[in-house]
Formats: sequence, structure tokens, C-alpha cells
Amino acid sequence: MTSNYSNLTFKGYRRENGRVGVRNHVVILPVDDISNAACEAVGNNIKGTLALPHAYGRLQFGEDLDLHFRTMIGTGSNPNVAAVVVIGIEPGWTKRIVDGIAKTGKPVAGFSIEQNGDLKTIQDASRKAKEFVHYATELQREDCPVSDLWVSTKCGESDTTTGLGSCPTVGNMYDKLIPEGIHGVFGETSEITGAEHICKKRAANDDVAERWYKMWQAYQDDVIEANKVDDLSESQPTKGNIEGGLTTIEEKALGNLEKIGRKCTYIDILDPAVPPEKGPGLYFMDTSSAAAECVTLMGAAGYVVHTFPTGQGNVVGNPIVPVIKITANPRTVRTMSEHVDVDVSGILRREMTIDSAGDALIDMIVRTANGRNTAAEALGHREFVMTKLYRSA
Repeated sequence: MTSNYSNLTFKGYRRENGRVGVRNHVVILPVDDISNAACEAVGNNIKGTLALPHAYGRLQFGEDLDLHFRTMIGTGSNPNVAAVVVIGIEPGWTKRIVDGIAKTGKPVAGFSIEQNGDLKTIQDASRKAKEFVHYATELQREDCPVSDLWVSTKCGESDTTTGLGSCPTVGNMYDKLIPEGIHGVFGETSEITGAEHICKKRAANDDVAERWYKMWQAYQDDVIEANKVDDLSESQPTKGNIEGGLTTIEEKALGNLEKIGRKCTYIDILDPAVPPEKGPGLYFMDTSSAAAECVTLMGAAGYVVHTFPTGQGNVVGNPIVPVIKITANPRTVRTMSEHVDVDVSGILRREMTIDSAGDALIDMIVRTANGRNTAAEALGHREFVMTKLYRSA
């Protein structure tokens, strides 16, 4: 692996708005839960398309509805998506999502079921989806600098090896690639608890630090404290975390923060599914620690590759964003090898340094960007999970 990271290139799909994707999906996107069946029918009719069924979209309101639209529009706008067919029950909300995606310049078309019915909608949408597949399959990859990559991260099923090995591996990668101009992001707001004072100090300046702390405190007060029964012992740490030796949220938080390395500072904080606007650098996104929800939100913000450290072994994937699994746990390598993309268990045996592990991850990111399917992709993990803030009307 070259030590001159500025010379790294990969072959990606440059989109109409200048962003670069590493996948080339034609997505069939339902506005709401009752449009899932029509979307899945189109996906079945037209090979080379990907339907993204989900559970929400009806009678949401306020901030919750805004987040729903951001996630829908952001998912369709992600550079890993070449073209989008949007299907909703009624035309108004369908058009809102179509118009949002259309700002990227990519092909997008909307269809509504009201006054048409499923069968006509499926027929019309299938014809358009077929056109989009022909369009997408003629697109060619081109050489792109590493600075065109947007790389997100979260960890899952963490244990003692996560904080010792796989999370520092991601941190080493960020220490090397953030200076080369990539966009990075981490999150999991509740999982910073116990290390919030350390995370606050990693902000780029006092303003970002204060805004981050206010956001973290609001999550504690408005989400955790407002809704917990007595404590979070059934959720944070998880049973898997505890089996792996993480007995407190503080221990988990300290391992989590290893993902941002030794040199990086985060330059801004993002609401869920909001794209970064301050240029290259590391960002923090306000998310839950639920794996599929977090990856979905980061994908909706435009990140095209996800790095996922795990200890006990987490199998989550995403439909549009390749999820790279990294583990330092020798048992997980032995018992769940089909889920592991980067084995850094040599760190624990002192056969591998954090520096060489970071290089191995960078190599896998480039290979993935060039088209290598991740373990989660090969195994069919397409977890697409919307974040819902509160009850519907």
C-alpha cells in the first residue's frame, strides 16, 4: 500500500452534479408504506432495479415529516444512484420527492396510484424503469481522485476488541484520508455518553463544540431521559456489548471515539440526513446508535462508502451504500468469516500495527469503490430503515 495517499485514485461514476458514486443503482422509491407493493412489483418486472420498501410516510407531520422527506430525497440523490422511479399514493408528496431528486440532474420520474390503481401504475412505472436501466448500464466508470470519496462510519456489536482494534483502524484511515480532502462522518449521539467531554474537545473550534454539546444534551434530555423506564441497561450497552466485556456505556463511548483517530477534528454537526455544506472534512451527525437507521441516514446525506467496525459480529448492510466490515476479534473471524471484509485481529496478536491496519482498510475502501462487493452486499443484506421521531397523527 502506498504511503502517498494523495496519489490514490478509484474508478467511480461521476454524476450530473459533479459528485461521484461507487455503485450505479436504479432505485424504485416508495413515498409511503402503502406504495411498497407497487414498487416491489416494478422491481420484480425490471431486472437491474432496486426497490426500497419501508414502513412510514402516512400521517407524519412537523419535524418527523421533514426528516422523512429529507431521507427519501437524500436516498434518491445519493451518487450511488443513477436514476430513480418514485411511486406514491397521491401526486403531491410524490412530486415533492421527485423535484428534490431532480435538483441533482439525474433522471427521475414520479407516479401516483390514486385514480390509476396499482396495475396501471406498475405498468407505466415499469416502462420508465426499463428506460432508466438502459441509461444506467451504458454509464462508464472513470478515474477519480481519492478526494471525491465520502466515507461514513458507525460501529456495531462492539466489544473490547472494537476499542482496541477495529475502531482505531477506522480512526487511522480518517487521519490519513481527511487531510487528502475526503468527507467523513460519525454519529451515534447516545453512545458518546460518558465521553462527551472528550468528544466536545475534538471539535474544530469553540462554536462547533458548544453546538455539539447542546445537541448531545438535547438527545439526553428529550429522547433518553424523557422516555426511559429506569435506565438503558437493556439497550445501551447491548447484551452483545456486555458479553464482549463492555459493561458500561462509558467504556463503549471511549471505544466509539477511537473511530475519529488521533488528529481529526470535526468541523460541523449535522441534523439527521442533512448533507454537509462546509466542504471536505470530518462531521458529526445526530443519529441513534441503531445500525440500519444510522447507515440509512448517512447514505441519505450523500456518503457513498460506509466503514463498520464490529467486535461480536454485526451483519447489517444497506441497499445503496456498500458497508465494509472490520473486526479485530479472532473468534468473530473464525465463526463469522463470511461477514468480514477486513480482518485486523493481528493487532491483538501484535502481528499488525494500527498503522498497517489503517492501510489495509484504505486498500479495501479503494477496492470497494472500484466495484468489489462487500460481504454484506454478497450476502444480500439490504437493511433500509427509516428513522421516526414520534407517533403519527
